[in-house]
Amino acid sequence: MDQVRVKAWGNSRGLILPKRIINLLDINIDDELNLEIVGNSIVLTKPYKHKSFEERMAEYGGKISICDYDFGEPKGKEML
Repeated sequence: MDQVRVKAWGNSRGLILPKRIINLLDINIDDELNLEIVGNSIVLTKPYKHKSFEERMAEYGGKISICDYDFGEPKGKEML
């Protein structure tokens, strides 16, 4: 378990997160985090970030997965 010390930051208080935690969670400067109080704990989470079209295309490996789904035998007036 890591421990951090509360420090004065102007009229507020601040925490410095250990580098190991920063790297593990991929937290960058100016990232926004969600803060929630759960019982007697402070929980910080990274909000879900929607990827841009460019980011999705950069991750695209050129493979299209097509699967045929069997809906069974026709039971009505389906068009085939």
